[in-house]
Amino acid sequence: MVPAHAATPEGTPRNWFDRLLNWRDGLLASAAFQRWAAAFPLTRPIARRRARALFDLCAGFVYSQVLLACVRLHLFDILAEGPQTAEVLAPRLSMPLDAARRLLAAAVSLRLVERRGSERFGLGDLGAALAGNPGIVAMIEHHAMLYADLHDPVALLRGHSATTELSKYWAYARANQPAALSGERIEAYSTLMTLSQPLIAGEVFAAYPLHRHRCLLDVGGGEGAFVIAAAAHAPQLQLMLFDLPPVAERARARFVAAGIAQRASTFGGDFWSDALPRGADIVSLVRVLHDHNDDTAIGLLRAVRRSLPANGTLLLAEPLAGTPGAETVGDAYFGFYLLAMGGGARGPCANSPKC
Repeated sequence: MVPAHAATPEGTPRNWFDRLLNWRDGLLASAAFQRWAAAFPLTRPIARRRARALFDLCAGFVYSQVLLACVRLHLFDILAEGPQTAEVLAPRLSMPLDAARRLLAAAVSLRLVERRGSERFGLGDLGAALAGNPGIVAMIEHHAMLYADLHDPVALLRGHSATTELSKYWAYARANQPAALSGERIEAYSTLMTLSQPLIAGEVFAAYPLHRHRCLLDVGGGEGAFVIAAAAHAPQLQLMLFDLPPVAERARARFVAAGIAQRASTFGGDFWSDALPRGADIVSLVRVLHDHNDDTAIGLLRAVRRSLPANGTLLLAEPLAGTPGAETVGDAYFGFYLLAMGGGARGPCANSPKC
């Protein structure tokens, strides 16, 4: 007798649970069952929800392009001034009235815009959140590159795309000597990270207050947005930042402008080859590890351990695959973003120590 867990020919159900799921799959794929489920009162709501979910998967790219159009046209900033009619909005958006109405109707359906009476349009709840958040707006603009890289997802998965827009944008992902990158090569992504960092800092400090610590070292800290937020959150904290030399120079200028240069030091280097500065009792890695493969991540963690005292603390703030309730973010979004970028455990250079 073959045990329930034993290997069987490919495609053959291994146990009763597999057989049950195969039966379910066949039932759901049946056109007759689909018609019955859509008509039967008790199953009709479930059938409609699944049909809507399938349609949203098909139409998701269109939804994202509606959002991108609204951002590029500064529609949310315009509506933040107050409700307006399509006739007023059309010339401000530099488009025909019919096109403006089409965009507004799409934005209403996505809760980006809402109708105010029969003629006027104002911000929807999602549009209002975007209007006050330049970091999210910058990320939406940035995603045009990801959309370009995903124009043929099968080619991307098979590794037929030698150079992607995201790999050119995140120059360090495939650079043999990241520390040698020029300021021009890192300016765009440093600015994007700076704009989006405040989205993360508040959540980090709510989860782990920094007041119990003496000195923070932020590794891969970009232009210093997280350090600046930490300075305001914990006024007694001494601060250090480590990043590529041209990035660290930009951070130094921001610290002067923020008035924290006396308590915030910057260090330029490459964490693949340079030792991290010592003296901190807490080291933060904020969105640093997730786009490197395991070997590189382990090497960085070891470098962090060497820089910390025996009772030091490591603070990690990273997007993770398999996070309950956020599987689409970790496995679908970041899985393909990192693939296009050329970094992370799922990227095309996952086996390279330089990714």
